[in-house]
Amino acid sequence: MIRRRVAAAVVGIAALLGGCGMLPTPPGPVPSRLEPSIGPVPAPTSSGNLSPDGFDTAQRIAVRIRNIGCGALSTGSGFAIDDHTVITNKHVVADTSTLEVSTYDGRDLTATEADTAGLADLAIVRTRDTLPTAPQLADADAQLGDAVTVVGYPLGRTLTVTPGHVVARQTDPLNATLGEVLMTDAPVEPGSSGSAVLDSDGRVVGVVYAKDQNGHSFVVPVSTLRAMLDDDTAFAPLTPCTS
Repeated sequence: MIRRRVAAAVVGIAALLGGCGMLPTPPGPVPSRLEPSIGPVPAPTSSGNLSPDGFDTAQRIAVRIRNIGCGALSTGSGFAIDDHTVITNKHVVADTSTLEVSTYDGRDLTATEADTAGLADLAIVRTRDTLPTAPQLADADAQLGDAVTVVGYPLGRTLTVTPGHVVARQTDPLNATLGEVLMTDAPVEPGSSGSAVLDSDGRVVGVVYAKDQNGHSFVVPVSTLRAMLDDDTAFAPLTPCTS
């Protein structure tokens, strides 16, 4: 996510990880405005670690999220889980007055509501218009060494399909969740927050929410996502900013 007032959590973990001696390079300046979506997003040049069917699904499920906030503009990524529901990060939708969802075929959809989680850096965004398609959530978390692919909109630009592998399981370095999170070597950038992490068959195995200075991305595992979606108390309505 790209923010004017603070760096997005996808790169801005220096303060929170400072005790571990990990100081990422500060992100570049945020643009003063965001260009609207015009026409279909160009197709990625790589299929990552996906099968042909998984690659086609990946392009259709991924969305770009534009957060028009109170005194700030930002972008992030997300993915559909049904016809009208998108999963993303809580920090992607924070401090918003209006959320817009852009699909791979160039449609800009206005969000009708958003809910944020108390446990993890997750959020649900709902749209009035129908989303292109939804993936299957994997039944189990990815294991060490498994090939994965991150699908999202780094820097709020072209849809990107980035391959990598699960390299570790560890306690969440941001203390934004309980239990373990996954670490992958798939590189991500500002704007990648909320990206789906897929296995080779295109099933969701997690959600990107941060990175470190070594290029590792941190992922909320699908087991946490599933548990929270099944818990009626896990998400609460997001209150829009007013100034």
